[in-house]
Amino acid sequence: MLAETEEVLHYHKLHHRVFYRTKGTAIFEVDEVILMIDQGEGLQIEAGRRHRVMNKEQTVIEFIVCAQPSTTADRYNRV
Repeated sequence: MLAETEEVLHYHKLHHRVFYRTKGTAIFEVDEVILMIDQGEGLQIEAGRRHRVMNKEQTVIEFIVCAQPSTTADRYNRV
């Protein structure tokens, strides 16, 4: 994820996701709770939970994302 960027708050009706940090520190907002996930740590986000990931660092951060079932057409942005 590029430096100093963030996703739009969103949710998925059908699938859950597992994020595993491989480089840097990511900040997640999950249902209005802020979580810091460091390199080597992971986070599971269940279907229906509003979330976004943020990179407040001045360098790129990296992570692996696994989703089940398919993520096709299953993203709903929150305004």
